[in-house]
Amino acid sequence: MTPNASWEDRKEIITTALESGINHILDLNDNDKIRKLGNVKIIADNDDADIYLVGINGEGDGSLVLNEDLSESKDILTAKQAIAEDKTVCAYVEITDKIHEQLAVALGKVVDYVILVGKDWTVIPLENIIADLQKEDVEIIAAVTDAEEAKVAIETLEIGTNGVIFEANDFNQIKEVAELVDNASNVKYSLKEAIITDVRPLGSGDRVCLDTTDIMKPGEGMLVGSYSKSLFLVHSESLESEYVASRPFRVNAGPVQAYVMVPGNKTRYLSELIAGDEVLIVNSQGETRTAYVGRSKIERRPLILVEAEYEGQKIRTILQNAETIRIVDSENNPVSIVDLKIGDKVKVYIESNARHFGISIDETIIEQ
Repeated sequence: MTPNASWEDRKEIITTALESGINHILDLNDNDKIRKLGNVKIIADNDDADIYLVGINGEGDGSLVLNEDLSESKDILTAKQAIAEDKTVCAYVEITDKIHEQLAVALGKVVDYVILVGKDWTVIPLENIIADLQKEDVEIIAAVTDAEEAKVAIETLEIGTNGVIFEANDFNQIKEVAELVDNASNVKYSLKEAIITDVRPLGSGDRVCLDTTDIMKPGEGMLVGSYSKSLFLVHSESLESEYVASRPFRVNAGPVQAYVMVPGNKTRYLSELIAGDEVLIVNSQGETRTAYVGRSKIERRPLILVEAEYEGQKIRTILQNAETIRIVDSENNPVSIVDLKIGDKVKVYIESNARHFGISIDETIIEQ
């Protein structure tokens, strides 16, 4: 919002931003006051900032001389000095001409974040900058004025920017942009139908029960499996049972060695997850949202093997052998594993690539 606004007006705007899930504030004043409102990262051109800002009153604002040697530019030298002092650094660049596009790319190869500011997002060469920096370890942040511009910036080149920044002057604007960014980060997985080929009780083992900080609705659960590239949609305990009350925040996920899908198209072992870790909630349509682990419980329980086949490929998972444990069938209905039969069709996710340390890679790995 405008820097001349009173602290009381700015305080209300910043509070709304924090309540909407916005976790970075660019503010050149009142760092201490802002920190009292919540745990937030402050971007500013002073040593008290969490992220040190360069360019806000320098070449990034338009003072760069055409054809100047960029390696000797003031903003790049300042950024390098700040990094040498072990600071996290963000560069601010107004894209007004070709030389400033080049400055943005040069700074992006040095700093941790680069904020790109343009007067017209239909003209700004955002595609060029994203393409030039896609292999660099930098977060690209686009300055926007409203939700429509935020959508354009996030969707550019399908890769998109890592985030957006905007001058907050309206409560509704804050909520609209925050919601759009939140939804844009939720990918959709293409779920397939696999045919059950075996359901077999096992002995006891250590199983993991994940309690999240979110309430899950019927149809939602997590992608879990014994193989990292083939996962079953294990339903949440959001349904009532004659044996126990519903616990809509919980997914009784499987044994300690099983994989679970987490944000970023990555998998993790269930045994690794602790309170505060991110997990991915997935519904029967493959739509996702991020949640946090509130508690992970590992207990000794009887187990059951579930095997299915998709296009000649055998996939398996192990679950707790209990009536309240369900997977989702081809009709999007949760089916208790005690009622599961050979020939039933269930929802699964099949990854074409292998995974190394949970990250999808183009490599052949056989899991059985």
